[in-house]
Amino acid sequence: MSKETVATDRAPQAIGAYSQAVWAGDFLFLSGQIPLDPATGSLRGNTIAEQTEQVMENIAGVLEAAGLHFGNVVKSTIYLVDLADFAIVNEIYGKRFSAAPPARSTVEVKGLPRWALVEIEMVAWRG
Repeated sequence: MSKETVATDRAPQAIGAYSQAVWAGDFLFLSGQIPLDPATGSLRGNTIAEQTEQVMENIAGVLEAAGLHFGNVVKSTIYLVDLADFAIVNEIYGKRFSAAPPARSTVEVKGLPRWALVEIEMVAWRG
């Protein structure tokens, strides 16, 4: 099975030793996205709603660079600093999935890079 990386300027550049996404066969593994502005690399948004919108835009950019869309997503994991934000994140996240949403886990974490409030990672399928 071949492995190929995906990179786009529509999402923030990696701030560590990782790729924005990696193809492994027909599956695309997207690294976790925090609400960084792709143009500036700065954290964008002060509220959970603003940050979640930015995260979803970043993910859309990576998916599109790979020739995919949210309909190809089969699994996602959401990391929240405060589970009390779940309803807001769920509403914004849910707008991207019109039918047959992917499997999902949501967990509360002690902290995220750059003091973000939310991070989301996904797995998509090319099939």
